Amino acid sequence: MLRVGVVGVGNMGFHHARIYSELAKEGKIELVGVADANLERAKEVASQFRTKAFGDYRELVKEGIDAVSIAVPTSLHKKVALEFIENGVSVLVEKPIAESIESAQEIIRAAKKNDVTLMVGHVERFNPAVLKLKESISNGLLGKIVTMNAKRVGPMVVRIADVGVIIDLAVHDIDVMSFLADSKVKEVYAKARNVKHPSGVDDYALILLSFKHNVDGIIETNRLTPHKTRTLNVVGTEGIAYLDYINQTLQIYDEKWVRKAKIQKQEPLRIEIEHFINCVVNKERPLVSGEDGLHALEVAVKALESANKDEVVKLR
Repeated sequence: MLRVGVVGVGNMGFHHARIYSELAKEGKIELVGVADANLERAKEVASQFRTKAFGDYRELVKEGIDAVSIAVPTSLHKKVALEFIENGVSVLVEKPIAESIESAQEIIRAAKKNDVTLMVGHVERFNPAVLKLKESISNGLLGKIVTMNAKRVGPMVVRIADVGVIIDLAVHDIDVMSFLADSKVKEVYAKARNVKHPSGVDDYALILLSFKHNVDGIIETNRLTPHKTRTLNVVGTEGIAYLDYINQTLQIYDEKWVRKAKIQKQEPLRIEIEHFINCVVNKERPLVSGEDGLHALEVAVKALESANKDEVVKLR
């Protein structure tokens, strides 16, 4: 049975631990322990999910686990991920993959060298509505994609201070758009600034992306809007799709019909974690690989560069 652990049990890490605990009850995995620099928090979560608590993630490495979820601050991703990878442990690291392109590349190289599974937690890829939209595009219901427009806005989150909205939020839609367009981003132009977040990082951004086959994408993201909105519209030559990430709904309009997709609502994070476990067990390539995470990060970094220079930036 696969032995797993979680490092970082703040908001997101807590949910990783919760889902692993549910899977453990179903006899699918063994949740060996959770680690957090705040030992009291680790103990609290461990007690709730009947597992061990560690104040130092390196103690969790010594437990001989097979796989781990890493949900620590982005600036610590490389340090923590490498500790596990170099000890032969497969890693699911929360997005973004790292704080810099160089760190991301180092994580990817280490995973290949040690022959372990590396997956990046771009959870929207596992949203049932996104998967249905991808299927609909593949089946030609929209014709040829022309434009994609995403809105990912919500209230200020003071606890997230190490990265701004482009790296923290826009990476979701960068990754989803690349997935839907079946293309990497070719060039990016962005406007971004700090409006009121106390850390001074960008809390508003408008990003224009160009893909191959003359497909364009627009992302609006901020931490200024009083209510949370997570939507994506895709315009094709034969129709338009309206997707709501939160409500997991998808509607497609063409000249004759309005189609409302039949979607079985599920928790995207659970689908993601089950996919990760399956990839570890069967040595399969994850739907969101380290390279996918690197690309989303590269685009986000180039978007920040574009905003600073006020010019279009091309990607390799």
